[in-house]
Amino acid sequence: MQRDDGVARLVPHPAMMPRSLSAVIVLLGLSTMTVPAEDSPPPATLVSTVWDWDAMTEKLTPVGRRRDVHDGPTATLERFECHVSTLLPGRTSHAPHQHAQEEFIILQEGTLDVGINGVVRRVGPGSMFFFASNDWHNVNSVGDTAATYLVFNLATAATRAVPATEAATSEAPGTLPSGVFAWTEMSVVPTKTGERRAVFDGPSVTCRRLECHVSTIGPGLAAHAPHRHPDEELIIVKEGSVEVTIKGVASTVGRGSIIFIASGDEHGLRNAGSTPATYYVVRIVTDRTPSG
Repeated sequence: MQRDDGVARLVPHPAMMPRSLSAVIVLLGLSTMTVPAEDSPPPATLVSTVWDWDAMTEKLTPVGRRRDVHDGPTATLERFECHVSTLLPGRTSHAPHQHAQEEFIILQEGTLDVGINGVVRRVGPGSMFFFASNDWHNVNSVGDTAATYLVFNLATAATRAVPATEAATSEAPGTLPSGVFAWTEMSVVPTKTGERRAVFDGPSVTCRRLECHVSTIGPGLAAHAPHRHPDEELIIVKEGSVEVTIKGVASTVGRGSIIFIASGDEHGLRNAGSTPATYYVVRIVTDRTPSG
């Protein structure tokens, strides 16, 4: 989920208001889009970065807590935004809403009711959900304890070209539809170093390819040798301790930490702890991703 800052259109679901009012709010949302001043310097392109969970700054919100991680362009994305939300029991993030940018969420702890286009699914820790461009969505914390989840928003020029609409667009032929991927239902495939769970893989409105899987590796092991690729990559630690090395610089981080690998940077990862380490891997390919 995302605050209304001129990119996301935070508006209630049309079913919750008269249609005429809904249309006015959509138009207002478009009219308040932020336009940078002509003399403003462009925001810096994100380089490979490690965000340690223990170093994230937390602030209170009316419904819980929030940790802001990053908001800006990468070499292949016009916008990459990430934050962590903690939602108190019985609270909702906000009303069902839609936006052009695509979004995926990883539930770290707690229980959420995830609504997509009026259909609600209840899931627990480890689950992941993807919201396709302009699909209506929101989440509600329904457990006895707070729910903490990591939020990622992606946008490219293709996203910006999506027309404003009150209708859901996840049925666009050949693109990833919105979906909820419960941790308890993910298929587990043994590997030489541990386990792998496939989550989703395909083109989307924003990306030529958006792929996610979850890897588990044993103590002291590495999933593979240090390597590089043109795809941008996100790694989110679910449990355990990992040592990530990027261009020769090593960092050791634990649960909840986020790693961004920029296009073409050499990187490697190994389990730095005495128990299995599990982490999500998201590969991002857009029209601006180099070939080869």
